[in-house]
Amino acid sequence: MPTPRLLYVTDLAYPARGRRYGDEDVFLTARLREHFALALCHPLDAEALMPGFDAVVVRNSGPVLHYQRAHDAFRAAALAAGTPVYNPLTGRGDMAGKQYLLDLTAAGFPVIPTVDDPAHLALLPETDTYAVKPKQGADSIGLTFTRTPAGPAGEVLIQPRIDFAYEVSFYFVDDAFQYALHAPDPARRWELTPYEPTPADLAFARRFIDWNTLAHGIQRVDACRAPSGELLLVELEDLNPYLSLDLLPPETRDAFVRSVTASLHAFLTTARGTAARA
Repeated sequence: MPTPRLLYVTDLAYPARGRRYGDEDVFLTARLREHFALALCHPLDAEALMPGFDAVVVRNSGPVLHYQRAHDAFRAAALAAGTPVYNPLTGRGDMAGKQYLLDLTAAGFPVIPTVDDPAHLALLPETDTYAVKPKQGADSIGLTFTRTPAGPAGEVLIQPRIDFAYEVSFYFVDDAFQYALHAPDPARRWELTPYEPTPADLAFARRFIDWNTLAHGIQRVDACRAPSGELLLVELEDLNPYLSLDLLPPETRDAFVRSVTASLHAFLTTARGTAARA
């Protein structure tokens, strides 16, 4: 088989606080080039450049709300042409917006309770302060804390403000756990250190991986440790999760790259089989 050709979508210059998108993607693409023919492009160019590639890999492309129209056009064009996109466009987490926080709340999952209408505050636990952010937001853009939440119904997310002990993130490739990192100081969320999860921690994270039903892809489950000691979901990132690869021991980083490489090969094999049956 010829070497698969991948269009790798990244915004190398995006000014992410506490993260270096460009460095991470330069490292990862350098390693993936050992197995794939790669070309990098900005998310604004993805729709125009994807013809001729075997698949598109979306990585550190920044918050979609900054280029929503171009992203929607890219998705529509990829679906119309049958171009495989990794992560697959069927994700139910952040890829599809924040509705999943409401759905998981209603279904009784261990998630920070969420409503999208100030009239529904009675459905949340009693609290002195609420976190309010735009439903179409990302990366804490527009986040405010208030005693009296307001905003148009269906356009805001409202959650009780939780004095959590720390945040922790679990990283998966396909359905396989890779590593975990946590921020011991809640005020410094991007100062991460390795975290050794307990079996209960992994069972928590895996519930959301199973719920999302992505056969292939990179996912990050972000959680906080509530005062009661339980973990609560903060975010299920299945579009372009930053991976903090620079913080990992070399052996963990190498294992992650091997997992992504194997996942991409399996993804491409599945895509070819689907195209042959069409």
